[in-house]
Amino acid sequence: MDLEERVAELEHRLAALERAARHGERPAPGAESALWALEGLRARLAELGADGGGVLFAGTVRLPGGGQFEWQEGLTTDDLLDADWSEAAASFAALGHPVRMRLLREIAGGRRTAAALAGLEDLGTTGQIYHHLRQLTAEGWLHAAARGRYEIPAARVVPLLIVLAASRS
Repeated sequence: MDLEERVAELEHRLAALERAARHGERPAPGAESALWALEGLRARLAELGADGGGVLFAGTVRLPGGGQFEWQEGLTTDDLLDADWSEAAASFAALGHPVRMRLLREIAGGRRTAAALAGLEDLGTTGQIYHHLRQLTAEGWLHAAARGRYEIPAARVVPLLIVLAASRS
């Protein structure tokens, strides 16, 4: 989170505390609204004058294979509806194969070399595995860190998990 975002968040929290104090309200220690993220999004959208609403995606992740990742993005509904949705097709297609999803899961879990991935059952031949790895790399879901070594780019870790979570909703 950059400095501007952190200051904006602090200002938002301070304003909420000041409003509560003016009205004599005192939240219970440690108590938070069940919809705290939604309330923050509504406040932010009101500041932006985004009458059509918006969405917020955020996460903080520590992968078993190593690495701590934090990420957030908020978009207005108007921006999303005005975008060219066909541009997302190739990215979704890259995720649309069970072997590619398994490869991403294994890489997130710490198996990062093509040799380690080729040793797993039910993934096909080495050539097929490389085909899937190339497709994931081409769409930005993977990065070739070194020859035969792959990782999920830091900016894609949380979005990948969000897509996975959204598929369960």
